[in-house]
Amino acid sequence: MSLPTILLLFLVAIVGGTLNAVAGGGSFFTFPALIFANVQSVVANATSTVALWPGSVASAGAYRNELKMIDRRLLIVLVVTSLIGGVLGAFLLLLTPPSIFTTLIPYLLLIATLLFTFSGPVTKRLRLRRIEKTTLSVRQLVGMSVAQLVIAVYGGYFGGGIGILMLATLALMGLENIHVMNGLKTVLASCINGVAVITFIVAGAIYWPAAIVMVVGAIIGGYGGAYFARKIDQRWIRYFVIAVGFVMTLYFFIKTH
Repeated sequence: MSLPTILLLFLVAIVGGTLNAVAGGGSFFTFPALIFANVQSVVANATSTVALWPGSVASAGAYRNELKMIDRRLLIVLVVTSLIGGVLGAFLLLLTPPSIFTTLIPYLLLIATLLFTFSGPVTKRLRLRRIEKTTLSVRQLVGMSVAQLVIAVYGGYFGGGIGILMLATLALMGLENIHVMNGLKTVLASCINGVAVITFIVAGAIYWPAAIVMVVGAIIGGYGGAYFARKIDQRWIRYFVIAVGFVMTLYFFIKTH
């Protein structure tokens, strides 16, 4: 990689890590940057997942107390389902010919951008709910596991917007404490991306020069950049991410069609 490319990927990873720590949407920056750096599309998606994964694991640790409030059966079922779905999604990505995945990029970005756009109103509505249900029926567990399997497959394949999908599913299935839901969502996302990362590494689908540079940048962004980003009104951060998402979607629609 040339020095300008290294600097670009490093700076973009700092932005992506920062955004994931305060608002989400980091992949809207890391994935297109890798494409612009002439990394093959499937490898770019896998490398982007590797770059941002450490930050999500670190975030999961912040929800230790909330996770203690979750029904153990639910936690075990959803973790196992997430691991299975994440592996299936990663394999599906690896089996997708690069030409087909490149054609799918604008549609995947559009889905992710729309999910991120509407995540604000959905989360705001969920924050009005305060009491956590302590008992779950077998029917609820089955319904949650099936829904989570579908989300996890999508997460292992591309991943943009899985957070809001999980929050919406958990709400529909009866969970009502937004902080507990956020904790569970973060852990499940770490599981999905974690097994996807392992699958990509074993398959040799990572562009390591870029991945190493971006992991360092994402960690710096997640721990350092987040401090400064929190001083900015989150609405403006979200507007910025949404704007970038739609611009990237439009760009790839024009490029592939």
